Amino acid sequence: MDPIVTTEYGRVRGRMEGAVAVFRGIPYAAPPVGPHRFRPPAAPAPWDGVREAAVFGPTAPKNPYAPPLDQLLPDPEVAGDGCLNLNVWTPDPGAAGLPVMVWIHGGSLRYGSSAVETYDGAAFARDGVVLVSVNYRLGIEGFGMFPDAPANLGLRDQLAALAWVRRNVAAFGGDPDLVTVFGESAGAFSIAGMLASPYSAGLLRRAVLQSGVPSAVTPAKARRTTRRVAARLGVPATAAAFAAVDRARLLRAQGEAVSGSPLGGGAAFDLVVDGDVLPEDPARALSEGRAGDVELLLGTNTEEYRLWFVPGGTIDRITPLTLRLALIRFGVRGRTAAVYRANRPGASPGEILGALATDLLLRMPLVRLADARRAAPAATYFYEFGWPSPVGGLGACHGLEIGFVFDTLRVPATVRLTGPDAPERLADAMHRAWVDFAAKGDPGWPAWDGSRPVMTYGSAEPAVVRAPRDDERRAWERRGR
Repeated sequence: MDPIVTTEYGRVRGRMEGAVAVFRGIPYAAPPVGPHRFRPPAAPAPWDGVREAAVFGPTAPKNPYAPPLDQLLPDPEVAGDGCLNLNVWTPDPGAAGLPVMVWIHGGSLRYGSSAVETYDGAAFARDGVVLVSVNYRLGIEGFGMFPDAPANLGLRDQLAALAWVRRNVAAFGGDPDLVTVFGESAGAFSIAGMLASPYSAGLLRRAVLQSGVPSAVTPAKARRTTRRVAARLGVPATAAAFAAVDRARLLRAQGEAVSGSPLGGGAAFDLVVDGDVLPEDPARALSEGRAGDVELLLGTNTEEYRLWFVPGGTIDRITPLTLRLALIRFGVRGRTAAVYRANRPGASPGEILGALATDLLLRMPLVRLADARRAAPAATYFYEFGWPSPVGGLGACHGLEIGFVFDTLRVPATVRLTGPDAPERLADAMHRAWVDFAAKGDPGWPAWDGSRPVMTYGSAEPAVVRAPRDDERRAWERRGR
């Protein structure tokens, strides 16, 4: 018999899929259209009777990934206005006190959704976790900066979803006091924003940041991106003007104006220090002790850059001159680059630049955050994922670890990145570590201290390495970063 659960807004009917009860497309806020467009999330209208929750709800308006990433990163689109919805996988709606994990998807704040099949929560529910995945507003509608609308609407959506979890997850068997929020890339730096926000008080106990760092920009910088889109549309850079534009036209203008990659630069959407939901820069706030009582699991992939450098051939177009110019642009000292060259004999200029960019933008900020939290009351744990995908030279690229964390290696969306023969033993180890962290606050290796222990997941058996590539870390620190 299909399970029925009572939420604060009405009853929902899910589906039994094997031994797991699944509820999809539950609204946690009103559809962001009409008077709710470019406004903070509002409560959804209650409903009578039993609402069917068998299929994924609408996804946020977005453009598809551009080639060739569209072949590697499936991004389903579900039509409809009610994109502020979530999904729940639970081993038993009648249980009590189960750990809860809430997944915030990545995608540069302009792609992605909870409907990506790699994010299926069945393995988490199988192992005793209530898994919740969330949709939130993307692009200009979620992260535009307007004079007549609040900033960080997508982040406000995520916080509203967490508040819904707090109030409702017990009905699905979860413990509202045992919530771990985890996410990758833009999902991870969204979580860092949550941790720095006063609006997250009491909503989470633990957090996992996969390949994403605490980051936010000034209102002035965020306005520049909004104005680029407005210029394409030929309208004022106001929420009122944007709301009057056909959504398909708005997405076309957004796609033309915002096309940079996380490592390549260019106009982008970001969290904004707005004095309200995000009162200060999250990197500073977390380094100075904010969320010190929240246990953190942090980490990166060894070759993050390959997702952006390899599929389109960028890596082969980077010459020694390109490398030198990039080092100047990013303020990287020649002595720092020399350490990377010495550690990678035979590496191409593109591989050297990619390794430097990965560490400059991802690994080093997380190492510094872990160092800053040594005296925090809650523990910090660090991992590095280094298993190299055999697909198209992707190596240990950005996003590759997600299928291992979710233990969804055999679904077609995951296979596009990993190939068909990815090692299940590695998925077993990573997935178990994430479950144990959510349940007990300990993923199974030593907490961060002066010896900098890192759990490494690669081609060999998972193992703790103390201060890996520490000469490279010291090279960055000597430049005052």
